[in-house]
Amino acid sequence: MGCEPPQRLVRALGEMYGDDAAADWLDALPALTERALAADGGLTVERVAAPGGRSSLVVLVRRADGTPAALKLAPPVAGPELERAALEHWNGWGAVKPLDAPELDASGALLLERLHHEVSLRSLPEAKALLEAAGTLRRLWVEPPAGHAFESVTARTDRQSAGMRTAAEADPELAPLVDAALAARAELVEGAPELLLLHGNFRQSKVLSGERAPWLTVGPEPLVGERAYDLARLVRDRVEDLIASPGGPVTARRRVKRLAESLEVEQARLHAWTLFRAVESGTRALAEGRRQMGEVNLEFAGWL
Repeated sequence: MGCEPPQRLVRALGEMYGDDAAADWLDALPALTERALAADGGLTVERVAAPGGRSSLVVLVRRADGTPAALKLAPPVAGPELERAALEHWNGWGAVKPLDAPELDASGALLLERLHHEVSLRSLPEAKALLEAAGTLRRLWVEPPAGHAFESVTARTDRQSAGMRTAAEADPELAPLVDAALAARAELVEGAPELLLLHGNFRQSKVLSGERAPWLTVGPEPLVGERAYDLARLVRDRVEDLIASPGGPVTARRRVKRLAESLEVEQARLHAWTLFRAVESGTRALAEGRRQMGEVNLEFAGWL
């Protein structure tokens, strides 16, 4: 069917889940794709979205009635059923809309409205992109559905803390940053002010151009908690440009202030979550062998 996974996906799966687990899912992917394409009355493949994401295969397809759509397949460890639940709850409000395809529900595949995958907010000038991103993110912060199965910010960051401690033990030079991030997190979760549905991995590249709305988010890793946690990842967007800029530290701190004010989030909590998430991302990247990205994130964290 011409649905070979992009090399970016193959590499990323190995980094995130281990070579054996990634290989098992990739080996099963052709059969999974065939079954998904046969569902919904038959889907016609146009092409694979490339370079694509780091955790799923996205195939641009057409439904039997000619409607363009996107078929997304992700390994079970990525939680596709939770992504479906979040997208269904948002029902197109600020996010890509899942299409009704009952035959796919048990397969872990998602059939989504077609967006312009090649046009994200990163195509806009930085100031405009941040403005549009903030407006999109605001729409996602709603009450979670009753009886939901989403992980909490407290639980997710507790799991992540273990990896951060391991990184500090392996490299004592990381200990001061890791200790500061863990101390900030402990204080944050003790006084968490709200429990809203969050995107979980929101950044400019996760917001794509659409027909139904100018900008819609994709690829949630949903959880429930406070808005400041969700916003913290956006503060770090285009981090490579910040690192290359002589005014990077000042710009980073200014972003915290501006985003907190624009979205009515407490600045101190946004600052603390930004520190935690930057250190967590940096130590995790180092553990996965992505040294350059790890060092960039940790340098950013040091500015805060």
